[in-house]
Amino acid sequence: MIRPKREALTAAAFAGFGEVVEVPEQGGRLINHGTAWRFDDVAALALDSNGGRALLSLFRVQPARLPLRCTRLERHPMSSQLFLPIGGRPFLVVVAHGHAAPDPATLRVFVTNGQQGVNYAPGTWHHPAIALDTVTDFLVLGRADARPDDNCDELPFPGEAVVEIS
Repeated sequence: MIRPKREALTAAAFAGFGEVVEVPEQGGRLINHGTAWRFDDVAALALDSNGGRALLSLFRVQPARLPLRCTRLERHPMSSQLFLPIGGRPFLVVVAHGHAAPDPATLRVFVTNGQQGVNYAPGTWHHPAIALDTVTDFLVLGRADARPDDNCDELPFPGEAVVEIS
């Protein structure tokens, strides 16, 4: 049984898996007669290769019962996938490296501060969204395909490894 420790989500720690999406500390521009700040290009989106198109969705995620036994992860080989929580609720982000299958030895568990989202890079192995304590809504920017199974691989860890997330 593998029991990874939670880490705070930071851009540096998450860099090998994608990007942390949050309001930058600097930059941006004032718009709408001075009532709003606009921050562009906060994530590198990869959604439209090979005939795909952007798909904006809302996910309503039930809170997880911890500890959570994790035996498999998913990835989207042709696109990024962005999750942004609505309502300022922290959530868990579980990712791993691996080529043909997720490598449980590389698994990391991050906890967000409730104001952060994540943009998984194409091909990043990840667990579906894990809400903490209460139902959490997410704005999700992903890819729509003519055949949805073309862009979602879901595989168990090799050797029937089990990861316990708490």
